[in-house]
Amino acid sequence: MTIRIGNAPCSWGVEFADDPRNPHWRDVLGQCAEAGYTGIELGPVGFMPEDPAELGDALAEFNLELIGGVVFRPFHDPDAWDDVMDGAVRTCKALVAHGASHFVMIDSISPRRAPTAGRADEAEQMDDAEWNAYRDRIVTIAKMGAEEYGLIPELHPHAGGFMDFEPEVEKLLKEVDSDTLKLCLDTGHCTYAGFDPVAFMKRHMDRITYVHFKSTDPVVKARAIANRTGFYEACGEGIFCTLDKGEVDLPAVRELLLESGYSGWCTIEQDCDPTLDPDPLGDALKNREYLESIGFN
Repeated sequence: MTIRIGNAPCSWGVEFADDPRNPHWRDVLGQCAEAGYTGIELGPVGFMPEDPAELGDALAEFNLELIGGVVFRPFHDPDAWDDVMDGAVRTCKALVAHGASHFVMIDSISPRRAPTAGRADEAEQMDDAEWNAYRDRIVTIAKMGAEEYGLIPELHPHAGGFMDFEPEVEKLLKEVDSDTLKLCLDTGHCTYAGFDPVAFMKRHMDRITYVHFKSTDPVVKARAIANRTGFYEACGEGIFCTLDKGEVDLPAVRELLLESGYSGWCTIEQDCDPTLDPDPLGDALKNREYLESIGFN
């Protein structure tokens, strides 16, 4: 059994493929390798080349394996279905071309939920009809990824969207069969949403096929909750921090993964705001060194 540690373009501030602030994709690959990683996620489809030969040559040049890809699109918006499907199909094709298997679905930030990130008691809820249609859109994309492309479809709860707080995650898991939808658990989005990732993982390890390592700064988070700060503003204040500075109990996460026989990739996703003059290479080194210090290879 082996747990391998990868990284992702969002750790370099890459959230959207067309953001002019993005670093060059080759710089991300090069710095990821320089920091000692051997695996990387695709990032938003279109950030890295969609020509398999071009990206394949670059991955080989930097001795990197493509781990998986994320569809970060508005599953909550019925009028955005074409956008969701576009992102999903292009991501699936890229993953298959490079032998990756993790097909991660994230409901992107909603203007209706971003203002109440971290505050479940204030968050707007869908009515039954809206929820059912939302759930069915997720299931449709999950089945496409599995049946048409042979990938592992994984739900990723995320702050600021409609799949965020523990009760709604539990509801979806109860309503959708585990053969249809697995889980990519992000430890930092759990703590942002106010629930314990270790306790949640203990209940659902049979469904967790992929893990994102992220952590939240407890001081920044407490201030954001007290001040009723929105998602984007909290990111700008540095709510997501290096793993050694955060509140997630990653030694306990490691112990649970080992006890459960988890094998494969765990990927660092330290979302950073490019307006804060981040140091992604330095943070990538710190995060890898911290994980090695607690027993990850």
